[in-house]
Amino acid sequence: MNESFLVYHEPVFRPPSEANSVILQLTHGCRWNRCNFCEMYTSKTYSVKPWSTIEKEVVLLNGMYPNARRFFIGDGDIFTVDYDLIIKTLTKLKNSFPSLKRIAAYASSREMSRFTDEQLRNIKLAGLDLLYIGLESGDNKVLALMNKGTTHEEQASTCNRVKNAGFKLSVMILSGLGGRQLSHQHAINSAELLNKIQPDLLALLVISFPYGFEHFKKRIKGDFEPLSQLEMLKEMRLLLSHLELESTVFRSDHASNYLVFKGGLNRDKHKFIAQLDDIIEHTIHVPKPHINESRFL
Repeated sequence: MNESFLVYHEPVFRPPSEANSVILQLTHGCRWNRCNFCEMYTSKTYSVKPWSTIEKEVVLLNGMYPNARRFFIGDGDIFTVDYDLIIKTLTKLKNSFPSLKRIAAYASSREMSRFTDEQLRNIKLAGLDLLYIGLESGDNKVLALMNKGTTHEEQASTCNRVKNAGFKLSVMILSGLGGRQLSHQHAINSAELLNKIQPDLLALLVISFPYGFEHFKKRIKGDFEPLSQLEMLKEMRLLLSHLELESTVFRSDHASNYLVFKGGLNRDKHKFIAQLDDIIEHTIHVPKPHINESRFL
């Protein structure tokens, strides 16, 4: 590491809402790194930074952004790090940045389940506020097909434990992840999972194939037929129609989305469904599946 400025280990990912946050990479890559739909960290070998490096980087960041109000901790999942190192890092950030208002990070139910309720509460008290969790699906067949390494039941249980510890949860569902074969149950069971969790924020994204569909097919064990654009809209409608959320902020404004929806659920649920019904009614059916091969993950 250069002693005068911080060098990030590319590529670096963060949620769109963390655009103005200072990023501290506590880890490089993703320890699991086996999800069949995800290419984010395939170019990296997972590692955890030693405490001596973290201390130096916090000092450098303090010199660059002394009035930082938000931090995002990368890379893939903060809960792959040992409990003591998480606490030390959060404490160092809180003590070094007096204007700091929020610390956020990616997380997964698979890794969070290793922590006790007391440890989760202590991590929240140490300063970690918001967790971004890629649920992807609430259907166990879809989760297995994509090698997510977790289940509907584990995600529901762990996310509720984390909410009880005081964290805010921003979760993501990936439209089209079950393909044509599993689309219906993907939508229904994802809605059921969300109803159990009652997340603070929900983002709906669309599956993409950044290295091409043939590359994606080689990664999965099983049949997968991508949805057409019309089928994707119908799946979204099915999911929304089964949601029973009390006060969740909803977004479908990622670059992968076909439609931009912003609002609250269930407050704006019927408005969104009415818009979808109108679009579906006037959409000409295209038999060929829509394959989104965007390079933007």
